[in-house]
Amino acid sequence: MSAFDTTRIPSATGSAARIGSVFASAFGALNSWNDARVTRKSLSALSDRELSDIGLCRGDIDTVAKR
Repeated sequence: MSAFDTTRIPSATGSAARIGSVFASAFGALNSWNDARVTRKSLSALSDRELSDIGLCRGDIDTVAKR
């Protein structure tokens, strides 16, 4: 019986690695931006009373979304 390891990612070298790294960085930045956008939108939809219940005010929304 033989086994095939599917958890190991083959390493690229040279320009292929750099291109892959650029795409990975861009995808990560886009993902982070979208997470912050969704958080900001969700918190903005809450009333002042609901924000107060979780210990926030309207001015805290951008700070929380960036974290």
